[in-house]
Amino acid sequence: MIAFDIDGAVIKVDNFEMREILGSTSKFPKWAVAFKYPPEEKQTKLIDIEIAVGRTGVLTPTAVLEPVHLAGTTVSRATLHNQDFINEKGINIGDTVTVRKAGDIIPEVLCVNDKNSFGNFVFPEFCPSCGEKVIREEGEAAIRCINPECPAQLLRNLIHFCSRDAMDIEGLGPSIIETFVDNGFIKKTSDIYHLDEYKIAQLEGFKETSANNIITSVNKSKENDLGKLIFALGIRHIGAKAAKLLADKFKNIDAVMSASVEDILTIEGYGEIMAESVVEFFSSESAIELINELKEASVNTESKTVIKDNRFEGMTFVLTGTLENYKRSEASKIIESYGGKTSSSVSKNTSYVLSGESSGSKLDKANALGVKVINESEFENMIK
Repeated sequence: MIAFDIDGAVIKVDNFEMREILGSTSKFPKWAVAFKYPPEEKQTKLIDIEIAVGRTGVLTPTAVLEPVHLAGTTVSRATLHNQDFINEKGINIGDTVTVRKAGDIIPEVLCVNDKNSFGNFVFPEFCPSCGEKVIREEGEAAIRCINPECPAQLLRNLIHFCSRDAMDIEGLGPSIIETFVDNGFIKKTSDIYHLDEYKIAQLEGFKETSANNIITSVNKSKENDLGKLIFALGIRHIGAKAAKLLADKFKNIDAVMSASVEDILTIEGYGEIMAESVVEFFSSESAIELINELKEASVNTESKTVIKDNRFEGMTFVLTGTLENYKRSEASKIIESYGGKTSSSVSKNTSYVLSGESSGSKLDKANALGVKVINESEFENMIK
């Protein structure tokens, strides 16, 4: 007998001659096999179910159990995953359940033994962190809060808001944002535009110059195009490209906010899930309040895309390699100013591939599909 718990053993052939005969592969010997004992299971009472809101807004249920000694430790909590898992097992507060450790590490509820309650536990309709109505999208198991100002998601949302593809606020990286949140400088997104330069300079590790640089960058971000602001809001399913398409279509944030699903579906590249996500986001009181606060802070809410003419209307360009006279972002803006659009991938619907130095797989795919490839000089002739 072993005086302590083990979760398994390795059984080996103890005859060396037989080992030679059995041999081995490049990864493991054929003369040994791992044997894992079935996990220990015990019954206990489920005394409560707590709902936590994660940094992505997903609501996660946790079972609070009467403490039970299991596989060497005392277990008092176990994950319940989602509403589907709860419904499948028929779980509710007050039931007697069987628990075990998945992989001898993570406590989990295996089944209900005695149904001491009526029905199954049902998730709250409103976020326990901020009080906003929660949603469950079709085809998803997760129930989530989409409030951009939800305290449980604040840090993650702020980091995204300040990131390069969003509002591009240089100097407000994750660690500095966390410092400002911890010191109470930022309690919601719009607080970014009310940061106090003097208070920042008083923090340990900061000086007047660094504080001034942050405020300068914050003020500069107020002039960003509407597309960057929409992306910064963190609307589910809406990336940087989709945000720009919204801005180009509706021209200002008020028109975006009042657009219907049908209106948004007229944008090429938008599907029903994306359109519904936009409408759902802007229908929440918290999103409306945030937009109003950003307006009051003089953040630009208008599209700055200027269409010079429509020579590229209906055309899709893919950029690859290093261009000599333009950054890719600059070339993309030029294409858009002539009514065209850019894509990150080559397909049979691609009109042109603009190829620079060190072009890679996109150039190969364009050649394979017979898509016209142009160089920088040919591109410049097209925009003269």
